[in-house]
Amino acid sequence: MAKDDVANRIRAAKEKLGERVIVLAHHYQRDDVYDHGDAFGDSLKLSRLARDSKAEFIVFCGVHFMAETADIVTEGERIVTLPDETAGCPMADMAQIHQVEKAWKQLQALLGDTIVPITYINSYASLKAFCGDHGGLVCTSTNAPKALEYGFKQKEKIFFFPDQHLGRNTAVNQGIPLEQIVLYNPFLPNGGLTKEQLENSKVILWSGCCPVHNRFKVEDIVEARRLDPAIKVLVHPEVPYAVAQATDFMGSTEFIISTLAAAPPGSSWLVATEIHLVGRLIKQHPDKKIQLLGSPICMCSMMDRTSPEHLCQNLEALVKGDIVNQIIVDPEIRVRAAVALERMLAL
Repeated sequence: MAKDDVANRIRAAKEKLGERVIVLAHHYQRDDVYDHGDAFGDSLKLSRLARDSKAEFIVFCGVHFMAETADIVTEGERIVTLPDETAGCPMADMAQIHQVEKAWKQLQALLGDTIVPITYINSYASLKAFCGDHGGLVCTSTNAPKALEYGFKQKEKIFFFPDQHLGRNTAVNQGIPLEQIVLYNPFLPNGGLTKEQLENSKVILWSGCCPVHNRFKVEDIVEARRLDPAIKVLVHPEVPYAVAQATDFMGSTEFIISTLAAAPPGSSWLVATEIHLVGRLIKQHPDKKIQLLGSPICMCSMMDRTSPEHLCQNLEALVKGDIVNQIIVDPEIRVRAAVALERMLAL
């Protein structure tokens, strides 16, 4: 169909549904989907919006773990749908529940009851439930520092998964030396770590990452500063440690947005995050010089899967009384995961 026809059908379906539906759109969505959102945000903000929404239907333009989270925080009382049910998250796939449970047993055998688990929100509901069971919690890039503070009030050590970069960058900024931060590889015995390394550690990181943010390189920062010494570098904390150490500012998606909004006209910015968001920020701030760090390859292919056609199909089905691509978390997992999420939201 022609783009205008799809857009008109989406608007018509939303008008028919009225207050019965809310379309939540993550900042990494492509513009022709994002433009139809009713509310926008990063993972933390969208979790709150889902929890507080009174709409009967929550259409989540994001990826699978986000829709799962919406189903958890609404306690199954709303119908949550994902326009494209194949929209997943490579980072979440890097930490499966059976792997984490096996690692937990190994760590408990070596270190005893000294560890609290923290999972990044970019993970499956089963991992959130695991954290709920073991005194841990969920975190986002926004509240990761507070999550680590919470963890250390509970136990001596933190087991952080699945994103090693967010865990490392946050821990270092909290004053934890690199030598007390170790990387656990689930494919090696004891994670590839000695008992001494584990005993001396404060933070045990899972060997996972975001393929998008993992691509950013220090040499691109060096080159950009050579061309423009006044340029400021602004990055998401999912970037590698070396990149994080070479930047001027680091923070969540919402932090990146607010920092650029407050920046003075004429200022120069090099931004390391997903390309759809960077492109939108360039359009929103024509009075500032904003560019993506490195080559334009940093697109979240999973976020990009959701198209206007998917959204149109989803909404028109709801108008007819049909529910497609509903995301339902197992009720038992939902209750356990909600414990960890509520600990996060309480922060």
